[in-house]
Amino acid sequence: MVRLPLEVSTHLECKWRDGKFYPARIIERRKVDGTADEYEYYVHYRKFNRRMDEWVALENFNLDTVCPPEPPEPGDGGRTRGQKRKVDDDHSEEEGEGHEDFDPQQLREHEEFTKVKNIEKIELGRFEMETWYYSPFPPEYRDCKKLYFCEYDLQFFKHRHQMLRHLRKVKLLHPPGTEIYRNGNISMFEVDGRKAKTYCQNLCYLAKLFLDHKTLYYDVDLFLFYVMCECDERGAHAVGYFSKEKASEEGFNLACILTLPAYQRRGYGKFLISFSYELSKIEGKVGTPERPLSDLGLVSYRSHWTRVLLNILKTSEGTISIKDLSDMTMFKTDDIISTLQHLNMIQYMKGQHVICAAPHVIEEHLRKCGSAGLEVDPTKIVWCPFDARADYQIVRG
Repeated sequence: MVRLPLEVSTHLECKWRDGKFYPARIIERRKVDGTADEYEYYVHYRKFNRRMDEWVALENFNLDTVCPPEPPEPGDGGRTRGQKRKVDDDHSEEEGEGHEDFDPQQLREHEEFTKVKNIEKIELGRFEMETWYYSPFPPEYRDCKKLYFCEYDLQFFKHRHQMLRHLRKVKLLHPPGTEIYRNGNISMFEVDGRKAKTYCQNLCYLAKLFLDHKTLYYDVDLFLFYVMCECDERGAHAVGYFSKEKASEEGFNLACILTLPAYQRRGYGKFLISFSYELSKIEGKVGTPERPLSDLGLVSYRSHWTRVLLNILKTSEGTISIKDLSDMTMFKTDDIISTLQHLNMIQYMKGQHVICAAPHVIEEHLRKCGSAGLEVDPTKIVWCPFDARADYQIVRG
């Protein structure tokens, strides 16, 4: 006999959107508004990325598969042996979630704090998007199931009529920065986190809804934001962005990157990655993305590194070294080596790395990594590297 309501940490099968049942774990529960004893449950599907977590009704469960939570073991923070085992299993099964740089304690704390999505949907421009992760919006917004964003200044509202009233007052129909690239209907704007703090903080709130391990919310002064827009007669509409530190001691040329879900599968993510390296070429500095990379970020970067490196190897004559490849691409040597190792195209012999690139192997890997997406035209970039000293003098007055 199954006791209702179901307890948090119960394991059972739950019906997903494809109509099939999958092993799941109840993370949280809440009463349904207007009912006395009816609950809905927030579940995590094992072997699925956390972005798939969702609230479901009781009828979505196969109650014949219920495995109740075990009583906590003494002296272990209230967690049971089964819970500890399940946590370890979940972490090992959810591959590529960007967890690699987190120790188990950090990961548990992160997942406890962000375990339940606080905003379920957003409206931005003509698109409604389901969110993926928790974002630390101000307290008065955290219980809203849906938020409405102004697509120009990214101010957010609880109600659509509030957003529309605000929209009628907006004068600036593009991000509050400098346009540094335009090609057709695609533009890139550089926005200084110190000069447009509210916009950049709102962009971070928005981005955190779709990025798991993002920690930049308020401290935007030290970052530049490169916002990609589709332009039409109504203005410039943000489709994605990447950020980078104004002065990175570790040589990072990108801190966070996001293409909004409504604009994915158009090659925009590849464009943003490529654009970050074009800026590195102008700076004359080798660059690498900040870690940890999200699961989608890792796939995108590995594809980009593979495509660029193999196209160079395909057309090069004679020998070429890792340093040569780095000078040509501004990729960090570690990223070049790891990419070629992933492709089984590099060996370590007599104290140095030797690239083994047979033409048919290069062609096969190029076919697998797909197209270049929307390509950057470097001749259309009008940009000067950030001058930290000049900015410091301005701040000091």
